[in-house]
Amino acid sequence: MVFLRIIIYTGKGGVGKTSISMATAIRCAQLGKRTIVMSTDAAHSLSDSIGKQVGPEPAELMPNLMGLEIDILKELEDNWGEIKKYVYALFASQGMDEISAEEMAIFPGMEFIAALFHIERFYRNEEYDVVVVDTAPTADTLRLLSFPDVADWYFQRFYGLMKNFIRVARATVGRVVSFPLPSNETLKEFERFNLRIRSARDIIVNPEVTSVRLVTNPEKMVINETMRAYTYLSLYNMTVEAVVVNKILSSSRADANKLSEQEHYLSEIEELFAPLKIFKVPQLPLEVVGIQALEKLGASLFSDAEPDAIFSKKNPMRIVTGKNTYISLHLPFASGSKVDLYRTRDSLILTIGQYRRTIALPVGLYSREVESAEMHGDELIIKFKGEKYGRRK
Repeated sequence: MVFLRIIIYTGKGGVGKTSISMATAIRCAQLGKRTIVMSTDAAHSLSDSIGKQVGPEPAELMPNLMGLEIDILKELEDNWGEIKKYVYALFASQGMDEISAEEMAIFPGMEFIAALFHIERFYRNEEYDVVVVDTAPTADTLRLLSFPDVADWYFQRFYGLMKNFIRVARATVGRVVSFPLPSNETLKEFERFNLRIRSARDIIVNPEVTSVRLVTNPEKMVINETMRAYTYLSLYNMTVEAVVVNKILSSSRADANKLSEQEHYLSEIEELFAPLKIFKVPQLPLEVVGIQALEKLGASLFSDAEPDAIFSKKNPMRIVTGKNTYISLHLPFASGSKVDLYRTRDSLILTIGQYRRTIALPVGLYSREVESAEMHGDELIIKFKGEKYGRRK
């Protein structure tokens, strides 16, 4: 059995995710756990935080601690070689120069996809005990969390058609068109790509392995974004286990009005996010840069808890079958949001705000029609009728 622990830190830009991630990783390493801290933010700052060079290959930062900053050009070469070659050839055939073709091969969010591949490999090879992920700001991370479901949905529906089309096209229009058709090896790489994405998805939604900790500050706008993040992470079936309230001012560093405002927001956070674990981190008097400063931050952050402890194993989604069959999805703070639901034969497409998730249904629900979808407090309950899908009484 693999006992890998994956901790994902996310939050609004500027709340201190990188410092919190590094402090967590250092604390784990000091406890003798084989640890790696990985940045998926295109604007990496792990090197700046620890004062040591972190690059695209795992590098030792201290005993038991490795660091990795995703370099998407290297990832393209290592993981998507055939796909990259095809994209280059496709754009080059249309007169695009090599540099422009290389840029077009990189689409937004590939850093997080590359991180998923690393996580899948770490899990499979049992290379580490703890993986700490420092993510891009919340909005980017949320969009990317939808990618595994979306990619799998399109792959299952269109890949077979695409292969058949290409086989016919090679013998007909492929002889005269001005762009290259993908080779068999390119198609196989697409298959491997999808299998790895599916495997990584299963890992990151497993609450026994992976959980998310939201980093916030005691400020109104930041709290509001943290609430939205909690909703959308739950939509993607990610287990949120804790909230880290960073940069709490001490009485000696703020006036009475500021302290009163901060106390109000701290109380609000406690009330809003209960029963999640709440970490309160005082702002250190000096800039948090270098191992010693990060050690102090870690000691303050985990004064009463193990850094890799699992504070919640609650999976946001439950599927209950039997006489009363339904899907329950925990969506905190979504009660006032517009929820749209679209049904296909084998999946549900759920939209809340600007985010959409495709939920693959168990085979046993393919023939069951949706009866209702209603919010009950923080729970979205999707009920299924007893008769087969499409039947009428």
